[in-house]
Amino acid sequence: MINYINISLITLALVLSCSSTDSEGGSRPEDLSLNVMVAGADDNNPNGDGSGLVEVSASASNAVRYAFRFDNGDLEESTDGTASHTFTTEGTHSYTIVAWAYSATGEFINKTIEVNVYRSDEPFDTLVFSDEFDYEGRPDPEKWHHQVIPPNNGSWHNNELQHYTDRSVNSFVDEGTLKIKALKEEYTTDNSTKAYTSARLNSKFAFKYGKVEVRAKLPAQQGTWPAIWTLGANSNEIGNYFGDQYGNAGWPACGEIDIMEQNGWDKDHTIAHFHWGDLNTGEYQNSGDTIAVANSTDSFHVYSLEWDEASMKVFVDDKLVYELANSDNKPYNHDHYLLLNLAMGGNLGGEVAEDFTEATFEIDYVRVYQ
Repeated sequence: MINYINISLITLALVLSCSSTDSEGGSRPEDLSLNVMVAGADDNNPNGDGSGLVEVSASASNAVRYAFRFDNGDLEESTDGTASHTFTTEGTHSYTIVAWAYSATGEFINKTIEVNVYRSDEPFDTLVFSDEFDYEGRPDPEKWHHQVIPPNNGSWHNNELQHYTDRSVNSFVDEGTLKIKALKEEYTTDNSTKAYTSARLNSKFAFKYGKVEVRAKLPAQQGTWPAIWTLGANSNEIGNYFGDQYGNAGWPACGEIDIMEQNGWDKDHTIAHFHWGDLNTGEYQNSGDTIAVANSTDSFHVYSLEWDEASMKVFVDDKLVYELANSDNKPYNHDHYLLLNLAMGGNLGGEVAEDFTEATFEIDYVRVYQ
């Protein structure tokens, strides 16, 4: 998401010069206005989001073409009076932008503006979505959607043993963390009865590229399958938040990024994995790896994803778990959304302990940067 702020010429010093005053015939351009928009600029980031991107637009009466110069760069021609430029020098710097407006006979006027632009040395440093869970009660309804409709004939995929609910006993915020709680209880929905309940949350925020950080403590009980992951926002899975807003792709064509999964029988490792359908052939593909995580059930760890047009990298506490190269035939160049859930049993949960009563997947914060 890129927001822009218009820099008003009323508050900026403009230098107006003119030339070709002795040209014969035609109408000289007049009333040149110049607007500059710095990507991501707002009250908290007045010099932009760190991308260094600016967009400019100029207009003048009697003008048929325009030109721009960004600082000491080459002159850039424009027929419609718009142009964009990315400043690459790291840090916050003041730059000069000059715009020229030309008439059909070659007469021109110009204006100069100075603008401060911030260029970050970090690829992702602007927070675009977060939940610090610094409140009490239900997960923030402005940020989270409970997915509760079983998509697989009254059950969930992967042979999971639970129903997901939107009840506060299965997901709630307390003492600074989100708790997703699985319970052993008989629960019926749509004429389908299961022996366990839990919660599955969709973020109400879709994004393409960025850094995801989730600080979490995992459940210790045998048979629990916690996950931090993404799906393409064009997923057609029933009950997801976005519906068909972004398209109508099935799995795995929509793409899946498993930032963290942990199976039910090995609580000393976590899994990073990718599932996708080749966009050219439709062939199912998957790839990933595991990493040892000490005390994953006793202490919090940071599970993160760095995703851009070149690759997707999954980390635990800044240690690289797995990197997958991105490409045009993979579904990782469109919007995804984040999911948090705790499954019971199934393909990765395995056999549930006989004495199981409840388990908690605890999340300290969720942050997405671009």
